[in-house]
Amino acid sequence: MLALVMLVTAVNYLDRANLAIAAPLIRKDLGVNPVMLGVLLSSFGWAYTLCIPLSGAMLDRVGTRVVYGIAIAGWSVATGLMGLANSLAIMTGCRVSVGLFEAPSIPANVRVVTAWHPANERALAVGLYTGTQYVALGFLTPFLTWMMAEFGWHSIFYVTGALGLVVTAIWCWLYRDPQFSSANRAELDYIRAGGGLGDEIADDSGHSAAQTPVWGKVRELLSHRQVWGMFIGQFSVATTLYFFLTWFPSYLIGGRGLTVLKGGIYAALPFLAAILGTLVAGRLSDWLIDRSFSKSKARKAPIIAGFALSSVIVGANYMDSVNGVIAFMAIASFGQAMASTVTGALLSDVAPKGMVGLLGGMLYFVANLGGTLAPIVVGLILNSTGGFDLALTYVSVVALLGVLSYIFVLGDVYRIEMIWTKRLTTK
Repeated sequence: MLALVMLVTAVNYLDRANLAIAAPLIRKDLGVNPVMLGVLLSSFGWAYTLCIPLSGAMLDRVGTRVVYGIAIAGWSVATGLMGLANSLAIMTGCRVSVGLFEAPSIPANVRVVTAWHPANERALAVGLYTGTQYVALGFLTPFLTWMMAEFGWHSIFYVTGALGLVVTAIWCWLYRDPQFSSANRAELDYIRAGGGLGDEIADDSGHSAAQTPVWGKVRELLSHRQVWGMFIGQFSVATTLYFFLTWFPSYLIGGRGLTVLKGGIYAALPFLAAILGTLVAGRLSDWLIDRSFSKSKARKAPIIAGFALSSVIVGANYMDSVNGVIAFMAIASFGQAMASTVTGALLSDVAPKGMVGLLGGMLYFVANLGGTLAPIVVGLILNSTGGFDLALTYVSVVALLGVLSYIFVLGDVYRIEMIWTKRLTTK
């Protein structure tokens, strides 16, 4: 099941990043300025962000297999249609559709890991599927760049869209939640004993979480400082990630003067560094849990370190050589991957029973506000200053906000116990 999530995640992030790869040529063909390109690059994020809370609630009610299957098919079709777009308006509409259908992806991934993995295995599991997104971006970005140079930017969208439809069929054929799978009783007991929630359809009192209105749950979750600490942190980490997913190839080509093909090769290197970041963070966090460190230390330490490393992206402003620039970018990407990896495990440790989807939807809604604003802010800065220096400073400062959030706001890590649960139990 984890392998399925890894496969879907690889395609998911290819469809997020393909526009960034094609952006330099699209900008020339459609005649758009940096601000308009920033709006196009962010259009995915607006739909994605607005739909994440709804998708989290849908996952809790309908289930991962059905919701995710529909989502993969939807974003794959929308991606393929982008290859037919001949205007900024049509391309923006297609990109909005990609964002709409991708909204359930991260909450669904967290839900699968929470369902199938005990607490001491989750950070590594999240690290593996998070690392897969960087494997896809790192190894396939040069290939997609070559394809664009040989066959035009339209070909990128045709290929990645078709690949997504194949993955849709594989997902629907193979994925099952634990209670509907071939897992035996001993395996299910092992998952449950380790805090897996896959077959928990009700709380300990026998009452379904669906009996409480969604907005009542949201209001109560917002009363916990842990939630706000994670909100600020995810806003920060998404800002760094979306710089790489949107403007990074244009930065190398337009800001550093590389050719399209050479820019595609160099653009892959920070994503390869991110693979290592996901594996290091996930293994380190689970290792600390196994060595009886508290969850607060085991989860927060790799995340804080990741934010701190992300902030060094500003060092690229002081490098003249491309190799020096890529070194700072690789460190920042490594750190971003560390922070985002362990956050998935932290979410499964904090979310109340039966509410991983809802809290995940809320968390990634806020995260993607950062991801959605990043390409617009960078576009505005580029249009007004003509360079990327101030844009990298912005990304660095937001990363430091993540450090402060996890040190001073988050507090101790423990599973939130909702008031409505206590009330139902007493009844």
